[in-house]
Amino acid sequence: MSGFWNVWVWVLTLGTLAGCLWLLQTLTTKRKSKQPEEKDTTGHVWDGDLVELNNPLPRWWLWLFWITGIYMLVYLVVYPGLGTFAGISGWSQVSQYEAEMADAEKRFGNVFAAFADTPIPQLVKDPDALRLGRNIFLNRCTTCHGSDGRGAKGFPNLADAAWLWGNSPEAVVATITNGRTGTMPALGPALGEQGVTEVIVYLRALPKLSGAADPGALTPEAAAGQQRFMGLCVGCHGVDAKGNQILGAADLTDEDWLHGSTDADIRDVLMKGRSNQMPAQSDVLTPDRIRVLAAYVLSLSESSGSQP
Repeated sequence: MSGFWNVWVWVLTLGTLAGCLWLLQTLTTKRKSKQPEEKDTTGHVWDGDLVELNNPLPRWWLWLFWITGIYMLVYLVVYPGLGTFAGISGWSQVSQYEAEMADAEKRFGNVFAAFADTPIPQLVKDPDALRLGRNIFLNRCTTCHGSDGRGAKGFPNLADAAWLWGNSPEAVVATITNGRTGTMPALGPALGEQGVTEVIVYLRALPKLSGAADPGALTPEAAAGQQRFMGLCVGCHGVDAKGNQILGAADLTDEDWLHGSTDADIRDVLMKGRSNQMPAQSDVLTPDRIRVLAAYVLSLSESSGSQP
């Protein structure tokens, strides 16, 4: 925070507090009438003779407001709240978080450490490990992948047999630990509208022809799309369009399409590209927790961690 904004926060905070207390004191002080028989009123009159008196708040109520103001001043001295002033207590949300995490590790670390030497394929069949992994999954992963692990458009389904980065225990642990970034470049400028259409027609033929079609069996438009595919797409998706798990490139010959499989979906991806990120969890999860989480994720899959 710059010096200007630091001063601004100080002035705004303390000025507002002082103004509130001044206004409170001013409006709750009983004013003396000019004549003893006159009553201090708000000036509102109903039914000819019914008036609203302008009496101050009861003293006990007024003192509650003053106590609140004093509490606010003490709080701003003890805790951070005035620009860059950290407060005399030295408290911060980061230090509290770290202390709570350290305390949690003391209490629960041994629970996860009990599975440290167990191979992940065995953890997939261990109900206790899966229960722990499920708890972590529900807290860390459901925002993107859903509570059932089936994902959504743009977020991978973890309960099927399609894996962008591989489904070996080592690959899943690496994905959770380090995260992943998958990038599909925008090919619209290189392909043009007609080229995009031809590639879509070719991709539509792939599931039926298992990615190994004889060029003579393709329609002219699909054959043209195949030539464009060979020029721009094989580097990631391979000659047979079955993808590359080392690069996180999708298999285009199956029915699992992360961003949708309609012509409009495919066109949008080809024209604009995509960039997806799986955030790394190593900063928030210990290696033991990552292992039981990986076991739970693999238990959701139809392939259950078997090699493709």
